[in-house]
Amino acid sequence: MIIFPAMDLRDGKCVRLYQGKFDESEVVGENPLDVALDFKAKGAEYIHMVDLDGALKGEIKNLSIISEVIKTVGIPVELGGGIRNMETVDMLIDTGLSRVILGTAALKDMNFVKQAVKKYGEKIAVGIDAKNEKVAVNGWIDVSDVDYIDFAKQMESIGVKTIIFTDISKDGTLQGPNLEQLEKIHKSVSCDIIASGGIKNVEDLKHIKDMGVYGAITGKAIYSGNINLEEAIKVCK
Repeated sequence: MIIFPAMDLRDGKCVRLYQGKFDESEVVGENPLDVALDFKAKGAEYIHMVDLDGALKGEIKNLSIISEVIKTVGIPVELGGGIRNMETVDMLIDTGLSRVILGTAALKDMNFVKQAVKKYGEKIAVGIDAKNEKVAVNGWIDVSDVDYIDFAKQMESIGVKTIIFTDISKDGTLQGPNLEQLEKIHKSVSCDIIASGGIKNVEDLKHIKDMGVYGAITGKAIYSGNINLEEAIKVCK
């Protein structure tokens, strides 16, 4: 299982949110490049980034930092937040991004997802962020009436190979992931599933690994010291 250390960008800094609430953000890294280099030094094989400003505004807002991390750190980076059209996808792939994560756009514009998958294949992932099993969009502000499993099956049917699943109620809480919902989505589709939200310690990562899940994202637990990234990577190999 791959461990994806997380970097959420806001106003050019690394922050962590609590349950996706933008008014409850805490700066955890003044310089995102230093954070990324530290992740690499500890053995990270892949970095997960979110442009929080982009998620709110509907367009990438932290591009200079994102491209600096990609060029300097030299390990694969995936990014979500504010990616709403093919021009942005093209630009990010050209910048060197390894995987583009579509969220809000995937729910609102199916043709866009189809177009992106047709052009870039496995470089396109879809983030499914759920609240009470319903898909949330626009920086998690709006909750749709679409069931997260139905949506996952729809994404699978158009060729999406990777899904990042987040239970919003768990995100940033350090209360443990929603293993029940995670197992449900993992068993419902053949896509690689990346677990996100609430992971508090290495035991949580072991539970996720035992499910046969492809990857897990952890952010707050690393920044708070609950998870030692080097140890986590070794345990989950």
